[in-house]
Amino acid sequence: MSLKPTNHRPLSRVRVLVGRARHQAGALSSELRKLGTQVIEIPFIEIRKPRSYRPLDSALRNLRDYDWLILTSVNGVDAVWARLKRLHIRTSKLSHLKVAAIGPATRKAIENRGVRVNVMPDEYIAESVVKSLRNRISGRRVLLARAKVARDVIPRELAKLGAKLDVVEAYETVVPASSRARLLSCLRDPKRRPDVITFTSSSTVRNFVKLIVGKNARATRYLQAVRLASIGPVTSSTLRELGLPVHIEAKEYTIPGLIDAIANSLTRQKATNASTRNVFVL
Repeated sequence: MSLKPTNHRPLSRVRVLVGRARHQAGALSSELRKLGTQVIEIPFIEIRKPRSYRPLDSALRNLRDYDWLILTSVNGVDAVWARLKRLHIRTSKLSHLKVAAIGPATRKAIENRGVRVNVMPDEYIAESVVKSLRNRISGRRVLLARAKVARDVIPRELAKLGAKLDVVEAYETVVPASSRARLLSCLRDPKRRPDVITFTSSSTVRNFVKLIVGKNARATRYLQAVRLASIGPVTSSTLRELGLPVHIEAKEYTIPGLIDAIANSLTRQKATNASTRNVFVL
């Protein structure tokens, strides 16, 4: 992240609502506070256990049969290692595997558990994962542990490349209905309404729409003067798919990259507009 906290703090007097899952909000909130923001945390995504661990457990008990393990989120890493612990399977059982991670946060989570990551693409999206594996995957047994609902880019494209792929559900993401009242209250209040809403995944986009619309389709009118910020092209595509504009997109598809994009945008805006504006982060 290029912007460093300074005495004047570029996002001072800016209100930020962090809507990541509760267990993931801390790091984002902390970095935003360093830039002077007032942070409010309301979760827009909840991580739950899958209805059944049977497919994941079966795959983990048979890790010797796989050549590659692909993980596309920190949540996936957490879920896999929780099951390894539950099944009394040592991390050493993964030593023969080649491991692919979608981005730096996922790589860090894997390496913190003592496993080497062999592949991480330059761009942290599914298409780049496929590109990175293009000449390494034909005829190989691959285990992809991911969310219940996820894009099919990786399994579809790896199958075309000749991989023998097993896709197992490690967790699922749901809409925390208890957040609806707090979110609508924030949007309705002109003194609290955000100027920028940021989205960190396609799931946060879909959940946001479900939360603000629900039985109150008129709630979208509160977004007319709001700028929407996306963590990357896939999330931007989901915004547009659901009829929402993209005003800011991070150049690096990470949380620090998103914060940097917001901070730069608001700093430029403050140079031309003396009015104080709010930020809303999902």
